[in-house]
Amino acid sequence: MREHPVRLMIVDDHPVVRDGLRGMFDGLPDITVVAAAADGREALALARAAEPDVVLMDLRMPHLDGVGAIRRLHAAHPALKVIVLTTYDTDGDVSRALAEGVAGYLLKDTPREDLHQAVRTAAAGGRVLSPAVAGQLMAQRGPRSDPSPRELEVLRLIARGAGNKEVARTLLISETTVKTHLKNVFAKLGVETRAAAVVAAMERGLL
Repeated sequence: MREHPVRLMIVDDHPVVRDGLRGMFDGLPDITVVAAAADGREALALARAAEPDVVLMDLRMPHLDGVGAIRRLHAAHPALKVIVLTTYDTDGDVSRALAEGVAGYLLKDTPREDLHQAVRTAAAGGRVLSPAVAGQLMAQRGPRSDPSPRELEVLRLIARGAGNKEVARTLLISETTVKTHLKNVFAKLGVETRAAAVVAAMERGLL
């Protein structure tokens, strides 16, 4: 149980959307909206002052888009959880966001209660995907075998943002072995990127 309410920042370039989202969280005892930004650059500035726990981030904005903002926010605030909230569920948008280690990818037609729960889940360290996005990823992969325990060790470190060198040092193996494990993981999960492998493993309850 959290001692303090989740501190939430909303980032969207449409004022009506920002106001609407803020209103959706009004009155909740466990979530407080501490800032609302109109683009990625403003989000970076407000994050320093407002210190949010979770960010609801639109992807397509002027000046600095969502993916660029996510990358910079994570660099400046490693513990910050970002949930993409967008109208787009194309493969390119999804993969670019997942590659930045987002805590969730939701569409703007997500029901109010589901959005509340997504913020709570992200704040607690979990990840959330809209049914449309999760179904899209699963349809692309089809049924596959599960990675071995050692392969999952590698994937857990990758999910935390570790690179091949760091994984090799942590597990006392060579970088070549790390690459071999990842290649096997990709094949077993039917994916082509690290981010997609992490998502697939989470969907199966492996991580």
